[in-house]
Amino acid sequence: MSPGGIAVSETICKTALNKTGIPGYQYCLNPYVGCAHACSYCYASFMCRFRGRREPWGTFVECKINFPAVLERQLKRLGSKGGSILTGSVTDPYQPVEASYCLTRSCLEALASCPLLELGILTKSALVLRDLSLLQKINRCSVGFSITTIDDKAARILEPGASSPGLRLAAARQLIGAGIPVWVFIAPLLPGLGDSDEALAALFSSLKKAGVREVMADTLTAYPSAVGRLRQVYRKYFPASLKVLEWYLKDSRDYRMIIGDRMNKLARDDGIQFSLV
Repeated sequence: MSPGGIAVSETICKTALNKTGIPGYQYCLNPYVGCAHACSYCYASFMCRFRGRREPWGTFVECKINFPAVLERQLKRLGSKGGSILTGSVTDPYQPVEASYCLTRSCLEALASCPLLELGILTKSALVLRDLSLLQKINRCSVGFSITTIDDKAARILEPGASSPGLRLAAARQLIGAGIPVWVFIAPLLPGLGDSDEALAALFSSLKKAGVREVMADTLTAYPSAVGRLRQVYRKYFPASLKVLEWYLKDSRDYRMIIGDRMNKLARDDGIQFSLV
């Protein structure tokens, strides 16, 4: 058990690179199972049933201790084929345990010797800065920061184990200054929380100041387990926004159209490339 009350265990894996249907990528890379960021809206909580875990999502992490070695073997088999890899599709590669286990760092060391591979990293953690010198050695590498809100108080409730939005933006600025391409994934957009005209304008303004020029966004995916947790959080901390959430869950199409138009305009005004995925 870690000091933060997270149950940390070690496991072994058979594969490191797995094929993915995520647009723009051929493979995904996830050195951990579970995530200590404990985001209340996380879709990856479906992993619990595949691992036979009964604990609440966000309270356990399994560290795949042979992951870097397995990755190296798979990379040798790939040879000169190349490909695009996303790390962080169902876990955060820079969650707190990475500071001691360094599984993601070991993966970067292996990937640095594969110039034909393209790597995308998706994280909510400023810990990625630790590996800046390694990122610069990878031929084609970009870092994406997932940001739901720039309200630090709301973020502490919604994603209690993650770096604050302010720290993420500061890390983005530093990476951009060091020549690393950075993009931001505003996901999920939470109905009634941070999606007002004022909040979105402040978010895009902050992204522009950090030097971010590429932004993607996605609306909430209504996985039953995630919706159940999220409803509890809304009832306890954001009761005034609960009606907006329920409206979205009944008909998300209007919300997507309205929010997409508003965000497109803000992005154009700030010179940011934007897409609602």
